Amino acid sequence: MLTDIEIAQNAKMKHIKDVAASIGIKEDELEFYGKYKAKMSEDLINRVSDNPDGKLVLVTAINPTPAGEGKTTTTVGLGDAFSLLGKKCLLALREPSMGPVMGVKGGAAGGGYSQVVPMEDINLHFTGDMHAITAANNLLSALIDNHIHQGNELDIDVSNIVWKRVLDMNDRALRNVVVGLGGKVNGVPREDGFMITVASEIMAILCLANDLEDLKYRLGEIIVAYNRQGLPVYAKDLNAEGAMTVLLKDAIKPNLVQTLANTPCFIHGGPFANIAHGCNSVTATKLALKMADYAITEAGFGADLGAEKFMDIKCRFAGLKPDAVVIVATVRALKYNGGVAKADLKEENVDALLKGIPNLLKHIENMQSFKVPVVVALNRFDTDTDSELNAVIDACAKYGVEVSMSEVFAKGGEGGIDLAQKVIKAIDTTKSEFTPLYDTNLSIKEKINEIVTKIYGGKGAVYTTKANKQIKQLEDLGLDKKPVCMAKTQYSLSDDPTLLGRPEDFEITISKVRVSNGAGFIVVETGDIMVMPGLPKKPAANNIDINIDGKITGLF
Repeated sequence: MLTDIEIAQNAKMKHIKDVAASIGIKEDELEFYGKYKAKMSEDLINRVSDNPDGKLVLVTAINPTPAGEGKTTTTVGLGDAFSLLGKKCLLALREPSMGPVMGVKGGAAGGGYSQVVPMEDINLHFTGDMHAITAANNLLSALIDNHIHQGNELDIDVSNIVWKRVLDMNDRALRNVVVGLGGKVNGVPREDGFMITVASEIMAILCLANDLEDLKYRLGEIIVAYNRQGLPVYAKDLNAEGAMTVLLKDAIKPNLVQTLANTPCFIHGGPFANIAHGCNSVTATKLALKMADYAITEAGFGADLGAEKFMDIKCRFAGLKPDAVVIVATVRALKYNGGVAKADLKEENVDALLKGIPNLLKHIENMQSFKVPVVVALNRFDTDTDSELNAVIDACAKYGVEVSMSEVFAKGGEGGIDLAQKVIKAIDTTKSEFTPLYDTNLSIKEKINEIVTKIYGGKGAVYTTKANKQIKQLEDLGLDKKPVCMAKTQYSLSDDPTLLGRPEDFEITISKVRVSNGAGFIVVETGDIMVMPGLPKKPAANNIDINIDGKITGLF
């Protein structure tokens, strides 16, 4: 079979104006970025604002494993399947970060015959949104250090600056740095650090803002530091929000691309789900709902991370109500959760599969707890046996959940027809009564406990001294009545990546608590979660190349 990039480079793409026309977007409502990419104008958003909403489908997955689950691939294939069934469908996905693209995980454009294109552009610079977010973030950092250098009128405590610089690359050497070295003319020396761009609060704000005015307000509400009296210093105190908004004026507009089958797709925003809220922009999702009968979106990593945050953060802020949830799993990944080594996953092992299936069942329970109908997409491989497939079907049947054998990687939309039909059936027969997990008026620790005990299945949380102090500070400042965004390993329901399957009787260690005040949520860091990833021993970047004709190779 051809590689992903070879398939993508052989795609017969339509001009983006024709893709747009297929869903009723006028040419003068597009801002073109070449032939195959465009941003949506504010005129379009305003024109369709009174349209009735379509049905919202969320695609999520079990905890990721080295075996791969294919969540984005399933999302894209499901969209193409809806189109083949004659349904007016729009996809709403996140933009990839170049850190994972150059690292180990890979991009976020799907795979096989279920991809969004132009794949190379989407996985690299795309329309410049990531760069705009990086620039806005680092402008704020520059204004902070300049303010201190110029006399520090706001009395900022140099040892308590919470705003970090960012870069859209995996670079562990930048996790902890010292800035301002080289004498008085170069600023005030202080400890600083970098996060990856997708972990920036500005990324979260861009994805949660309703419009340019809301974006500007939220940017001004960012807490960048605390003064020597312990009171917060905001971006608006530095008069930063205007210039930051200018840098983001185009980035806030959703991007339109297409799948290999020419199904329209909005790709906009890209926060990680293990260290941020993991969902594409509210603007893109709402626009998809206004322009299609079915809007299909995804949330990052497993349902314990991205899907929980989709429900408790994105839906709460945006007033969204999912009509169905698709949970993606594979027999191979479930066997891995049951203790089978990666090298042996192709061999039939029903006993190990039965030990790993509880991971899937826990995610089903979690999604059903939000009172939304669930369908399981079993991403099928040729090594899966009937005994293994039937074991998954039987286990899910006890929860009243149908399983669809998805073959969208090899067959595109044709391989997702059964899945699409089962999703439509679930929507039509079971009315969603979506309900968030917790009340934001609970204390921070109560909200954390709700997630740890009900979503992760743990017995509770333990707090470091530092975390306890940070929680008290937020409570004293009246900043505690917000949803919580858990920063946790994606590989386990716990905060220990080695605890696979459905661990029990564990505690989550809360190491750090901080407020993303502009985004509107409290970030709770667990274990030793990293907000700036590192590259692996053999980075994917080593295999990426371009020839004299400009043809890219090695990009998956």
